[in-house]
Amino acid sequence: MTSLSYENYEFICYIWIAMGLITFIILTFINAPYGRHRSAGWGPEISARRGWMIMESIPVFLLTGLLLFGNNKETVVLIFWAIWTGHYINRAFLWPYRAQLEKKFMPISVVILAVIFNTVNCLINGIWLFQINDGYELTWLTDPRFIVGIGLFTLGMIINIKSDNILFTLREDGSTGYKIPRGGLFDRVSCPNYLGEIAEWLGFAIATWSLAGFTFAFWTFCNLAPRAFTHHRWYKEEFPDYPTNRKALIPFLI
Repeated sequence: MTSLSYENYEFICYIWIAMGLITFIILTFINAPYGRHRSAGWGPEISARRGWMIMESIPVFLLTGLLLFGNNKETVVLIFWAIWTGHYINRAFLWPYRAQLEKKFMPISVVILAVIFNTVNCLINGIWLFQINDGYELTWLTDPRFIVGIGLFTLGMIINIKSDNILFTLREDGSTGYKIPRGGLFDRVSCPNYLGEIAEWLGFAIATWSLAGFTFAFWTFCNLAPRAFTHHRWYKEEFPDYPTNRKALIPFLI
């Protein structure tokens, strides 16, 4: 699939990590212009549902293609492919139809940036999993790193989906405005859905015990943490009665 040496691969990962840090700094000052923070000046727009499906389907199809053309198809690697793909099937094909995105739009520029990110991220993780890793023997399934990582990934996915479900119920009455979400981890933080996704990919990094997994987990934090902080400020400005005990992202901390 590739003749890339591990040294060159490692260098690319470190460059990508540095770009994640730069992105974190940028997003601390500039709100990504979609959802409640949508704003003018970001170019032509498309349906938000279509945009989400385009950008979140890339990891499904690209990682699967890398698997098919890769050299490594061991059982443990297939498990990593399955949990990755399961997450993105939900994000690309289930979430957009449950999120009530009718009449909502997002800039094409945001979709393009997300496609670039997902493509690079898939290549980094796919090359590791299916080409250049030293192999995951079946004994890896009983390794504490695999057990802890998969457990954290599963917990994160449960938090993510449950939090999304709470958000979906806020508009079951047909309303279109924003409300204060309550229940679950929303009683502790403003963005438990983001916390869940960060936990998922941190778990993936631990389970794979790889630079590729760490790179993805780091990027996930750099992308979602600033948005969580922005959401938290927005809630406090929009709702005078917003619970003062809630943190932005991590209960009792931040």
